[in-house]
Amino acid sequence: MTEKMLAKISKALSDPTRLRIYETISSRGQMFCGEVMQKCPLTPGTISHHLRVLAEANLIESRRQGQFIYNRSRPETIREYIHALTKIAGKTKAASKR
Repeated sequence: MTEKMLAKISKALSDPTRLRIYETISSRGQMFCGEVMQKCPLTPGTISHHLRVLAEANLIESRRQGQFIYNRSRPETIREYIHALTKIAGKTKAASKR
């Protein structure tokens, strides 16, 4: 995972509202935008913005089915993110022992 992608994911998850939206989608497997709005009472434009940031960070993916757009989490991205952070922490730990 590139440093740029690490930063993008970190930034996406650092916002409490986006983190709550991500947790909500992850807990349900998939949700359409109306369901996200019910769980997180924000304007449609605000929800759309947060979903876009999460999608750009590859944390969720969207698919259209009829008039609904379904969002689902991408757990593989979180696994890669954790792995990359663990590698960074290992390097930092090793460097501090010198």
